[in-house]
Amino acid sequence: MEREEVFEYVDQKYQTKPEYLWRKYPKYSVLRHQDNRKWYGLVMDVKPENLGVDEKGTEDVMDIKLKPEQIDVLQDEAGILPAYHMNKTHWVSIRLNKVSDTEIHKLIDASYLETKK
Repeated sequence: MEREEVFEYVDQKYQTKPEYLWRKYPKYSVLRHQDNRKWYGLVMDVKPENLGVDEKGTEDVMDIKLKPEQIDVLQDEAGILPAYHMNKTHWVSIRLNKVSDTEIHKLIDASYLETKK
C-alpha cells in the first residue's frame, strides 16, 4: 500500500487529513482524531536499518497504537515491527509495502478505536 492510499482511506472513513508537523521531516505525517486530537497514526519514510531490517534505501511505514496484547500477537507477523520512534508497548510499525491492504485497514481501524477514548 502506498502512503497516498492510506491518506485516501482515512479521509473517506474518518475525515482525517494528514498533518505535517516537522520541517526537518517533511514526509512525516500525523493522523489524529478531530475531536480529542489524539494521534492514531504516524506515516514516515525511514531507512529499513532503523527498523532492524537489513535492506537499503527508504520505505514508508506507519506507526499505529494498539492494546499491548494485540501487539504481542502481531509482532510475529511479517511486516509488523516494534514501533519506530514511539512507545513499543503501545505502538507498532507497519511496513506498508509488506502488509496487505485489508490488514492495514483493520489495523488503522483498531488504532482509531483504541485512541478514541
